[in-house]
Amino acid sequence: MSEHYYHSKDLAKFGNVADFQKELGEKFFSYYGEVFKDSKLTAREKSLIALAVAHAVQCPYCIDAYSSDAFEKGWSEGQMMEAVHVACAIRGGASLVHGVQMMNKVKEIAM
Repeated sequence: MSEHYYHSKDLAKFGNVADFQKELGEKFFSYYGEVFKDSKLTAREKSLIALAVAHAVQCPYCIDAYSSDAFEKGWSEGQMMEAVHVACAIRGGASLVHGVQMMNKVKEIAM
């Protein structure tokens, strides 16, 4: 079966998410634009962070967009992959640390 939920052409339609709720959509895009401007972090640095976060939240559209954006902003393939590994380590660690909850529960019911 070749049908899937994600289509690369849909990324170009991102701006259309405001169509059903114009006021909130405009507020989001205004905020989004402000976030990615140079500030305490450069737009270039934010691009690499966005690439890592895109992988952590597993958004194929974001991965597509920020792979292009980070590369265009001068990040090397190695730097981009290292950022993905950072996201992987944090995501994996977050899963493992929740194992403490399981351990606490098992100790509680085993007593």
